[in-house]
Amino acid sequence: MDPADRLASPPRTAARKAHLPALDGLRGVAILGVLLFHTGHLPGGFLGVDLFFALSGYLITDLLLREADATGTVSLAAFWGRRVRRLLPALALVLAVVTVVVRLAGEPDLVRTTLADGPWVQANLVNWHLLAESASYWDRFGPGRVFEHLWSIAVEEQFYLLWPVLVLLIARSGRRVHARVALTAVVISVASVVLMAVLADPADPTRVYTGTDTRAFSLLLGALAATSPVRKALSRLPGAAQLLPAVAVAVVWALADGMHSQWLFTGGLFAYSLAASALIGLCAVAPHGRVATVLAWKPLRWLGSVSYSLYLWHWPVIVVLSPERTLLVFAVSITLAALSKYLVEDPVRFRARWARGRRGVYAFTGVMLSLAILWLAVPAPPPPVVDLTGLT
Repeated sequence: MDPADRLASPPRTAARKAHLPALDGLRGVAILGVLLFHTGHLPGGFLGVDLFFALSGYLITDLLLREADATGTVSLAAFWGRRVRRLLPALALVLAVVTVVVRLAGEPDLVRTTLADGPWVQANLVNWHLLAESASYWDRFGPGRVFEHLWSIAVEEQFYLLWPVLVLLIARSGRRVHARVALTAVVISVASVVLMAVLADPADPTRVYTGTDTRAFSLLLGALAATSPVRKALSRLPGAAQLLPAVAVAVVWALADGMHSQWLFTGGLFAYSLAASALIGLCAVAPHGRVATVLAWKPLRWLGSVSYSLYLWHWPVIVVLSPERTLLVFAVSITLAALSKYLVEDPVRFRARWARGRRGVYAFTGVMLSLAILWLAVPAPPPPVVDLTGLT
């Protein structure tokens, strides 16, 4: 999940910020880790999602604070409009294409879960839906669900809905905006990690891993790194300081083993997110540091540029093709992600005038209604028949 990508068009009243290639590279590292985890090659690769969370928190908060600095406020309508143009086209495409393919070629159980989960993905609440269904994130022996990976997109979307409102309220106070945003991020992060530790179930930590309340710190520590007090503190460190959080992130990836690493859910994920956020902040203030230079490697940056689409497509491809066919899964997923980015996402994001203003609202409404009709129009398989004759 964004992860989240850099926003395409910041408010005109906010100063444009220089592009940071290292952050694209970090997205590439994150999606590579997720792909390797889901194909069974890197047990700690699932932590790429947390890296995405920290990046999203940083980039979104940096944008909001630059707008607040320039205008004294935050335009929620403009912010949410940019998010819709960035995220909805690829998501709607994946939902529609995958649903049709699964209905035509999938097993009945897979079709049922797809039709049941799709509306909740559309509503950005699929993480809570899966928890209500007792669908374990770590259960690889349960029924397949082509949209289960989108729990992280739902968490990010919920963050995009709530966090800008808090930043707006702080900005309107007009006093020490960055410091107050930083304090808010710290307070909520601490409450979130305490809640994770209290609610963590050693038998299955899915509730705390995919719950928005218990994952808020992963995004908010990234947000913290975007505030001026933290940025100033990081800027005083030498460029070589990037190496320490980079090594910490790599070590956690090497040691973590999903639900078997209980230390992750009693503070370990918090420490990891803190290291990831520090790495992001250090790469932002010292873009020519050694680690930042490595992360700016062009192939890694390109992978980061398609990371959102790649995240959306890779899991349905794995469910359909099986994770054992790793090279084929990688090839198909990357191809679909590139086609999605260059033929759908970028045209809507950068060039489609109809996607903005009042026409954009109409387009958004049309897409949402079309998806709602899809869930109703695609016929579900008949329920399985249970033969009871043998019990008499």
